[in-house]
Amino acid sequence: MIEIEKIANRKERAVLVALITRYQNERKTLEYLDELAFLAETAGAETVKRFTQRIDQALSTTYVGQGKLEEIRAFIEAEEDADRIVDLVIFDDELSAKQIRNIEKVLQVRVIDRTQLILDIFAMRAQTAAAKTQVELAQYKYMLPRLQRMWTHLERQGGGSGSGGGKGSVGLRGPGETQLEMDRRIILNRMSLLKSRLAEIDKQKKTQRSNRGRLIRTALVGYTNVGKSTWLNLLAKTEVFAENKLFATLDTTVRKIVIDNLPFLMTDTVGFIRKIPTELVDSFRSTLDEVREADLLIHVVDISHPDFEEQIEVVNKTLSDLGCSDTPSLLVFNKIDAYTWVEKDATDLTPATRENISLDDLQKTWMSRLGNDCIFVSAHTRDNIDALRQLLYQRVKQLHVQKYPYNDFLYADYTD
Repeated sequence: MIEIEKIANRKERAVLVALITRYQNERKTLEYLDELAFLAETAGAETVKRFTQRIDQALSTTYVGQGKLEEIRAFIEAEEDADRIVDLVIFDDELSAKQIRNIEKVLQVRVIDRTQLILDIFAMRAQTAAAKTQVELAQYKYMLPRLQRMWTHLERQGGGSGSGGGKGSVGLRGPGETQLEMDRRIILNRMSLLKSRLAEIDKQKKTQRSNRGRLIRTALVGYTNVGKSTWLNLLAKTEVFAENKLFATLDTTVRKIVIDNLPFLMTDTVGFIRKIPTELVDSFRSTLDEVREADLLIHVVDISHPDFEEQIEVVNKTLSDLGCSDTPSLLVFNKIDAYTWVEKDATDLTPATRENISLDDLQKTWMSRLGNDCIFVSAHTRDNIDALRQLLYQRVKQLHVQKYPYNDFLYADYTD
């Protein structure tokens, strides 16, 4: 009985697979695998092995080469022989139905891709009706082109109604294809219902936004897990859920902030990520309306992350796709307390890189040209929190005067 409970309560054991291609070098691939492992951990799985293959591009049939697939299978079988079951294999790129089918045939374990993993996490995190509806719609969009994979165990059969049912006759379809068409119709009807529901939710949110009064709207944006929710808690003195896991926040949270009797609104939004599924961007478009309607974007960056500059690019590209490129923004470099660098020896003549440059030197790079458009802080140690408040006050006041020139802030009304 104890052994059964151990099996039931254990984490799923996962193997990760990624490619080194002409478009993605080894360093980038290893960073993506680190992120994939963090995604797996967030979903409740334990990474036990990573595989990479150097190849020009992913194969349309099996993603990796046959030799690499056999190597992965040999590892899975060896683990099973040692009573260490491998539950699933996670691929770092989106797979087609054919690729998943062919890979599962060889590996004989469950295969998922990065997109499905992210969708699973979103489904776990969704709390409100809006988030649950958005996630469900995204899942159906992902599932629809992959339905055939679910019915590969049903053979297509001949026969049927009418006489002369020869080879290739129209209408002679087996139960597999009939069920496939039925499922497809059910999913399309469900998607239509979910879209209608989202349209209604979006309408309600627009009404709520219109009732917020003459206040400047700010929005916290950034890569996932950079500390946006933590900063909202500090500035608003509230308790928004924050956790050191990816996509801890899915539901949009709006709080009123008052600095020196100047009130404004601050919105915490879902974090962005590299290779974000198209299905999620489309489904969460109504949630991201908060970003589109913001007067000021507060872009939070984890400066301790070795690849924070690429994360900035990912966020900027997503903002551009949303039509927010021209919105005033402020870069908040967070987690300066967690910044690490390797001190160079005086005789070391190797060029300065991201790994061996100090924080002071880093601030003198392209960031020094941003002036008052950036600030370096730590939510954990509260370093520079007063400076951030003052900077926010200046920026919001300037925007308020521009947007509501005849409004005197009504200070006395917002001191509660």
